[in-house]
Amino acid sequence: MKTFGNIIRDLRKQKGITQKELAHSLQLSESTIGMYERNERQPDYNTLIRIADYFNVSTDFLLGRDFNGTEDGNKIELDQWLKDIKFAPSQKREELKRFWKFLMQEEE
Repeated sequence: MKTFGNIIRDLRKQKGITQKELAHSLQLSESTIGMYERNERQPDYNTLIRIADYFNVSTDFLLGRDFNGTEDGNKIELDQWLKDIKFAPSQKREELKRFWKFLMQEEE
C-alpha cells in the first residue's frame, strides 16, 4: 500500500508542479510539502481536505484506501472520471461515447 507521502508526490508530479508551487497553491510552506512527501508529517483534517480538493481526489484516495486503477501512479478514481464526463461539454461527451462504443466493439 502506498503511503500518503508517495501518493501526494505522485499526484504533484503528474500535475507537473514543484513542491514550491504546490505549497503556494495550498498556502503551506515548501518544507511542509517536503515533510508530507517524506512521510515525516501528516496533514490535519482541514489541510487533507484542501489537498484532496486541489488534486480533485477523495480523502480516501490520499490516505491509500481507494485505488481505482493500477499501482503505477496513473490512478484515476472512477467516480471522479464519471463526474468529469458529466460536466464536460456536450461535444466532448459525444466523442467519449463514440470512443466507448469503439472499445466495446474491440472486446466482442
